Amino acid sequence: MNNGLRRATAAAALVSLGLALASCGSAKESSGGGGSSGSASGGSTVGAVRIGLLLPETKTTRYEQFDRPLIEKKIKELAPQAQIDYYNANENATTQQTQVDTALTKGDKVLILDAVDAKSIQSSVQKAHDAGVKVIAYDRLAQGPVDAYVSFDNKKVGELQGQALVSAVGDKAGAGSIIMINGSPTDPNAAEFKAGAHSAIDGKLKIGKEYDTPNWDPNNANQEASAAITAIGAPNVVGVYSANDGMAAGIATALKAAGLSVPLTGQDAQLDGVQRILLGTQTMSIYKPFKPETDAAAQMAVTFAQGKTLESSLVPTTVTNGSGNQVPANLITPVVLTKDNIKTTVVADGLYTVAQICTPDYADACKAAGLQ
Repeated sequence: MNNGLRRATAAAALVSLGLALASCGSAKESSGGGGSSGSASGGSTVGAVRIGLLLPETKTTRYEQFDRPLIEKKIKELAPQAQIDYYNANENATTQQTQVDTALTKGDKVLILDAVDAKSIQSSVQKAHDAGVKVIAYDRLAQGPVDAYVSFDNKKVGELQGQALVSAVGDKAGAGSIIMINGSPTDPNAAEFKAGAHSAIDGKLKIGKEYDTPNWDPNNANQEASAAITAIGAPNVVGVYSANDGMAAGIATALKAAGLSVPLTGQDAQLDGVQRILLGTQTMSIYKPFKPETDAAAQMAVTFAQGKTLESSLVPTTVTNGSGNQVPANLITPVVLTKDNIKTTVVADGLYTVAQICTPDYADACKAAGLQ
């Protein structure tokens, strides 16, 4: 699950930047979003680098729980004097565009950008490029002159989800239809998950209803699932494709209300998703080991901030974004998470402890799965 990324050497950056914050009242930074102080204790501010970290939302728990702290920690390891300006757009593409403007005004020399809307952010990416600021597309491939991209093999994610659903439905495939609840139509990752899932599902399972879900909203997913169950008829539903665990939570509620126990997919290995897998109300998730992704993003950012070129070991492939730009990329391999490998994946990698997973409501399921 490790890309074998070469560890970058912690080095002082080449540019001395002031630490005064520009007044940017129109940008909506998240709480505490001004960024942490960049100077190491007792160290000189000479050689400090300034990096903007722009994440898209908070409904998916991974961003605040894993992505942000892991990226910030790795940047500080590589460049202890770094100033990190953090923003969360709370699912608002216009807010994120304003946040990019704020980051440029503050003097950030590199942006790690997880776009809310890959297309609408293009003008902001172009603005950064014109200002000589490097843009790293993180987890989602933004449009425009992006300098590097790190994510997972998204089509493979969807393919693995689809294969798992086909396998779980098994010989019931001819007895009814599945429901497909995909991610946000403005998210390029969602389109790749969807394409990968269809490559595994088409011709093997009948799709009764399919939805694209704005903002990956669990409440919308719940409503979509409920409407699809009503339209198809509960006895005729043999499985549900959910593009991620957040939506799977809403779908699982709809299935329970309809008295259905059918295979249900997910993604991101959220804690509640892991717990549903243990209970059997969710079939699988996709575990995307965050540390290789966050480490790669931090290494790219510090390398760019030092005025250096990315080594091929850090960007071993190239992808084409929606605006036709060729982007050096690092695509990390995802892992199928089931009841059988919780211990050897999310627990072994330190994502969650057994105590976090196996609260009293899940104690019996944890024992049955060999976690306790």
